[in-house]
Amino acid sequence: MIYFGDSSALVKRYIRETGTPWVKEILHRSRRSERLITKVTGAEIAAALARKQRMGEISDKNRRKALRTFLQHFRRSYTKIEVSDTVVDLAIQLTQRHPLRGYDAIQLASAMIIDADIKRAKKPGLTFVSADNILCEAAQVEKLLTENPN
Repeated sequence: MIYFGDSSALVKRYIRETGTPWVKEILHRSRRSERLITKVTGAEIAAALARKQRMGEISDKNRRKALRTFLQHFRRSYTKIEVSDTVVDLAIQLTQRHPLRGYDAIQLASAMIIDADIKRAKKPGLTFVSADNILCEAAQVEKLLTENPN
């Protein structure tokens, strides 16, 4: 199974939240080649961890530990997808069809393009993993298989 992880789901690997055991389990079972993310996910997760610390949800020590672990995984454990002009063009279209934020549209567009490439190769498509209900709904409308760890 190929998983495309959105930051809202992947952050659960680094900070204990609803859905953390599920995210850790699917990532543990899958190989690096089956764990796809966009490069912008690095900035999104770093920002999410910093925001959680600023809001008092996690300590500075826990933020630093989570960020360190994430950065190790970011370098070695995920296949990172470039944000190409094609991705941005599709993301722009997606923002007109769905109530998505910019980075969410980038995530969805990336997953849709990779999914189409996989299916053209006559293989089963990917599973889009997000803890964002609006993003999951848009992905389903766009015919992606989705999982929400919440």
